[in-house]
Amino acid sequence: MIRFSAILTVLCSLALPLRAEAPVTVFAAASLRGALEEVAAGFPAPVVLSYGGSGTMARQVASGAPADVVVLANSDWMTWLADKGVAGAETAQIIARNRLVVIAPADSAPLADPAELPARLGAEGRLAMGQRDAVPAGSYARAWLTHAGLWQRLQSRLAETDNVRAALALVARGDAPLGVVYASDAQAEPEVQTVYEVPAEAHAPITYPAAALTPEGKALVDFLTTEAAQAILVDHGFLRADHGS
Repeated sequence: MIRFSAILTVLCSLALPLRAEAPVTVFAAASLRGALEEVAAGFPAPVVLSYGGSGTMARQVASGAPADVVVLANSDWMTWLADKGVAGAETAQIIARNRLVVIAPADSAPLADPAELPARLGAEGRLAMGQRDAVPAGSYARAWLTHAGLWQRLQSRLAETDNVRAALALVARGDAPLGVVYASDAQAEPEVQTVYEVPAEAHAPITYPAAALTPEGKALVDFLTTEAAQAILVDHGFLRADHGS
C-alpha cells in the first residue's frame, strides 16, 4: 500500500503543469524600442519590456517599480539612480552608443547648415524634440543648439515631447516640419529622413548604460554586450558599446 501511494504521488507530480519561468522585466529608454525586442528574442529566458523617457524610467525605478534591468539613454540619469541608493546602478555597463540627427518628412531637401533651421521651420512650424530637462535626446539637442548659437532664437519654437519616439512621430505625421532625434530613430521610421547629422563634438557623448537591479537581471545585461546582441543594435542604427572607446 505504501509503495502504491508513492507511485501515485510521482504520477500526480508529473501530471502537474511545469511552473512558467518568471520573465526578466526591463525598463528601457524609448529609443531602444524595436532593437531590444529583437535582442530579447535571442535571450534564453522570457523578457518583458517597458519603454518611456529615461527620466520617467529612472524615477519609476527609484520609486520601487519592480524592474530587473534598467537601460537609459544618458549616464546622468544612471548616476542619479546611484545617488538615490538604487542597488546596481553604480555598476552599470554601456551597452550602446548613438548619434544625433535632424529629421524631416521623407523626400525633404538636406539641411546644409544649422543656421537654416529658422527659415525651414517657417512662420508657424515647431522643432520637435524630447523634453529638455527629462529626455536625454532633448538635453543633447539643447546642447547642440546652444553650441550652434541657435538656442535663444529657437527655444520658444519647440514641440517638446515625453520621449524621443514621440518627437519622431510628430515629424512622421507631418505635425512638425523638423525634429531632432537619434540616428537609430530616423532609421526606424520610413516616413522621415535625415537631413542633417549633428557633429558629435557639439554635445556630450550619447551612451546607453544598463544596470542589473536583481540577480536575474545580470544575465541579460551581460547578454546585451555579446557579439550577437551588439550586431542587432548596430543593425538598428546604434553604435557599438565600444565605439570610440
